[in-house]
Amino acid sequence: MSQSLDALLTSLESAKSRFSRGAAAETKTLLTRLSSSSNITDPQCLLRLHEALLFLRAFPQSPTLVKTIEELLNTFHQRIERLRRSGADMSVFDDFDTSGMAGTTMQDTLNFEAACWLVRRIPRHVEIAWDDYSDDYQAERAMGSTWSRLIPLLEEDADVEANIPWRSWLNAARGRERDLEFLIRSFERLPLPSRARAELYDSLRIPIRWRLENLKLSRTRNWTRPRRLFIHHEPLIQRSQISLAQELSKPAPRLTKVSRHEGESILRMVREVMLVRYRELYGTTLADPRSVVRADLHSGGGLINASRGVVMYFWNLPSDRRLPLRAYVAGFTLKNGVPINYIEAIGLCEWIEVGFNTFYTYRQGETAWIYAQALHCLHAFTGATTISIYPYQIGQNNDEALDSGAFWFYRKLGFRCGRAYLEELARREEKKIAADPQYRTPKKTLKRLAEAHMFYELRQSWKGTISSHAVDAARLSPALAADGKPGPWDTFSTRNLALRVNRRMAREFHGDSAKIRQASVKQVTRALQLNPARWTPAQRHSLENWSLILALIPELPQWSSEEKRDLLNIIQTQAAPNEMRYLRLTQQHPRLREALLHLGSP
Repeated sequence: MSQSLDALLTSLESAKSRFSRGAAAETKTLLTRLSSSSNITDPQCLLRLHEALLFLRAFPQSPTLVKTIEELLNTFHQRIERLRRSGADMSVFDDFDTSGMAGTTMQDTLNFEAACWLVRRIPRHVEIAWDDYSDDYQAERAMGSTWSRLIPLLEEDADVEANIPWRSWLNAARGRERDLEFLIRSFERLPLPSRARAELYDSLRIPIRWRLENLKLSRTRNWTRPRRLFIHHEPLIQRSQISLAQELSKPAPRLTKVSRHEGESILRMVREVMLVRYRELYGTTLADPRSVVRADLHSGGGLINASRGVVMYFWNLPSDRRLPLRAYVAGFTLKNGVPINYIEAIGLCEWIEVGFNTFYTYRQGETAWIYAQALHCLHAFTGATTISIYPYQIGQNNDEALDSGAFWFYRKLGFRCGRAYLEELARREEKKIAADPQYRTPKKTLKRLAEAHMFYELRQSWKGTISSHAVDAARLSPALAADGKPGPWDTFSTRNLALRVNRRMAREFHGDSAKIRQASVKQVTRALQLNPARWTPAQRHSLENWSLILALIPELPQWSSEEKRDLLNIIQTQAAPNEMRYLRLTQQHPRLREALLHLGSP
């Protein structure tokens, strides 16, 4: 590695986070010198330059720099190609955090919906990675039982012969069509429900390879130019400057429902964003474009009140792919048109579990402030007032979270531990830190602290519903619960509910899933004095899922007429277009909430 090149990159990495007078000129000089170094032969140096450019594009120091940065990013694939021709080791560009650069090639085993989307999106750049496709006995069995649905008379070989020439059969059947396109199209034609088709395809575990070249969907170029760039002239907001309670008490953002066309455009972008980072979310692959809302953050005066070039989008699932009980929200953030994170929230009643992941490149960029805005938007969108953090987010089976001290990120924002013994441990650690600023919590202790959820409670003075066009939740007035005592959702889990149902199935129905479903629906319809004959298939499916839980409530027949009517409204609304209305209805049924908490807590 050239020492002068290393020194230039170190200076750029330092300069990218300085926003005082003269910082832009210094960055400009460094970029000019680095742009002339067109033949960077060290992969790690090229990666460092790439990440610094992306950070500067999201957090620019001056308008004139943006054009220079975009020009460098738009031609970055040429640097990658020169590096490849030199024979360099390209594996550094395929790590989880650094994949997706223009000029590189990616490979993964995608689920059916993601594979369908990718084939339609870049058909000439995607193929089956046959050289990495397993030819073991399990793969042979999967192909034998599945391909015969697509290729006539394949059973003549597959059922009795060994060493089947699978590609010969496929090549004969596909004609001039590309092999992956043929398979995808053939699966789409199968006379099966969409979920069954997907499960059948997924059983094959087909590795797919795609070449990014200079495609716009690469991580290098997957940004847009907003109408107005936010230029940083002052230091970035640090976590120590953020009071989550104060941020959440400000007027709520306005959530505007976008057109279906714009929703499809937003979801196309987020699928690209996730694809090139080897990530898949249930809610990005199967999102409902009709449900997308844009969060317009306030741009009033003051450093921390401004929107700072941040726009967030959120959406839900289509009615036929919803979870049995919980409502689902996914989202992502654009900073000056650059995607910098993704968000996931799953909840019931006033409780939501929130996952938040800032991409590696942008973790030094106002993460705490942006996280506060995400929670503010989620509160306005869902009406939820109990926010919990998955243990994985703080380090359970997640070394990256342990190494970054994720527990303390949430703790210093005001989250408490969901178990009393962990709360006591956290307070002991806080005393050690207060006594010795050099003290660092050992990794072993951080692992213990990640054994359970963390929680943040809010109070809400108003509950409303989302209109078909916009949401004005300015009357929401949340504040952190002051007593810090354990909350009702601390030990709740829908998994506890499901395990209780399954134990009943084993005990009373000899493990027969169909029998417990039939018996539960019969029991619940009798208790609610309900005849679902005129309900839609989606509504009956919702009733079936809910009946498994409701059948565990002995006092259900004694509920009041109003409570039963509201419960039926919840069940029917789960199958309706607006998933957030369903969630808000669960927040307005105290008797149901009480029963769920009782059944879902150990």
